[in-house]
Amino acid sequence: MKFKKRKKSSRFRGSHTHGRGFKKKARGSGHQGGVGMAGTGKRGDQKKTLILNLYGKDYFGKDKVLRRKPSPKLEVINIRQIIENLPFYIKLKKANESKDAFTIDLKGYKILGEGDTSKKLKIIASAASPSAIEKIKKAGGEIILEE
Repeated sequence: MKFKKRKKSSRFRGSHTHGRGFKKKARGSGHQGGVGMAGTGKRGDQKKTLILNLYGKDYFGKDKVLRRKPSPKLEVINIRQIIENLPFYIKLKKANESKDAFTIDLKGYKILGEGDTSKKLKIIASAASPSAIEKIKKAGGEIILEE
């Protein structure tokens, strides 16, 4: 036997506030705080339990990671690549040839030790791996580290 289902609109029919407390609170999205994640800030008490259950305490406040300045990222280059591109560096005037060695300006680069060289190189770079420094010194050159 099928009964007539009560419509939900029949609830709170005689009520002045429809169960929402003060009359003005239910107008618009004022009492709710907005739609979605709106109104979930530090004082968003009406949605605080939702936020704490979803995200925990980490949702509120600032993180010092956001204020930390990023460390400069260095390009990496191998000794083999430097030797291969030496004519190109000379053309760009990043390198010049003196009587005994090539002087190459590679600021902003980290020199890695892949490859070998027989040429004397004087490289000005921001960083270098220990193996690169060793290989350049073995060939009679040097790496000058600058910021």
